[in-house]
Amino acid sequence: MFVQEEKIFTGKVLRLHVCTMEGAEWLEEVPEDTTVEKLKERCLKHCVPGSLEDPKTVTHHKLIHATSEKVLTDTKTVLEENVQDGDVLLLIKKRAPPPLPKMADVSAEEKRKQEQKAPDKDAILKATANLPSRNVDRTVAHHNMRDFQTELRKILVSLIEVAQKLLALNPDAVELFKKANAMLDEDEEDRVDEIALRQLTEMGFPESRAVKALRLNHMSVTQAMEWLIEHADDPTVDAPLPGQTPSEATDEAGASSAEATAGPSSEGGEEEAKDELTEIFKKIRRKREFRPDPRAVIALMEMGFDEKEVVDALRVNNNQQNAACEWLLGDRKPSPEDLDKGIDTNSPLFQAILENPVVQLGLTNPKTLLAFEDMLENPLNSTQWMNDPETGPVMLQISRIFQTLNRT
Repeated sequence: MFVQEEKIFTGKVLRLHVCTMEGAEWLEEVPEDTTVEKLKERCLKHCVPGSLEDPKTVTHHKLIHATSEKVLTDTKTVLEENVQDGDVLLLIKKRAPPPLPKMADVSAEEKRKQEQKAPDKDAILKATANLPSRNVDRTVAHHNMRDFQTELRKILVSLIEVAQKLLALNPDAVELFKKANAMLDEDEEDRVDEIALRQLTEMGFPESRAVKALRLNHMSVTQAMEWLIEHADDPTVDAPLPGQTPSEATDEAGASSAEATAGPSSEGGEEEAKDELTEIFKKIRRKREFRPDPRAVIALMEMGFDEKEVVDALRVNNNQQNAACEWLLGDRKPSPEDLDKGIDTNSPLFQAILENPVVQLGLTNPKTLLAFEDMLENPLNSTQWMNDPETGPVMLQISRIFQTLNRT
């Protein structure tokens, strides 16, 4: 009767499939309160007879739950490890730990590390004691780099004026500049990813907010969605981005409609072509207007700077936030007004550039004008135009002439 009561109160029996790396497979029936260590001993008795004579054999093996790929803990029960009836377990021998290195090997390794160790300050001073000292004024070097950027911008401003005058002499000037204007319309910075915008609007976000979120987060749907959720209750969520005005789109649409409704005149065809060319020049220049990085504007305004001076700082420093911060905290030179001034057309530098045959030929190409305009708006695109087969040779000659005359 006692045995029967014991059987009644025995835990649930689980039927487990056990496999080894050698391909052996069998069925083990164990109560759910059996420890993993006991189960491991039973498995070793089955697959390796006599292996338990060495007590280390159990510790040198492990049981792995095949579905979860979890190594079962020896001290826990099968129930605690959440093993279910019919589960598959793998019996695997543990990897032997790497042998400890011999003392001779340790000494050789330490010696090698010492030989490869970088010299300390005293060793450097001793090795360079006899070298002539050179004092480099880092402040001057920094201003020289800034002067280079400023002068290059002045060169581009003056070259744009020359290129426009040369291209205006071309009989097909209007068509050429219409193409240049169309190329500017394809600017990736102004376009919003339609697929990304559709995904956000289908989630229920207003289109205007979705556009703003995508522009702030570089067209990333995930980051834009997080921004929209985070700013859902923000009263300024629908405010235009810094540096942009709500009337931009209206002005652009007005300009387009005015151009479309302008009818041809029967008299003064040449004057009409000049007027149309002037309007296209104005549109290209209007598209060249600086657009600050919204994230940088917000970050700098949070430091306490006014929005106008932040935009000026980013314009002077090519949308680079750290450089703009230094400009705001420093002497604020060059000023934003200096950026729109061209180089002295009578200077030796500008004359040398205009006398270069490659530059002369390039100035008659509308793509060169477009490259100059683009680099003024976004100097980071200079590399793209340097690699272009049409504009690259022109930029290379300008750079060489500048560097040559700058050394003299």
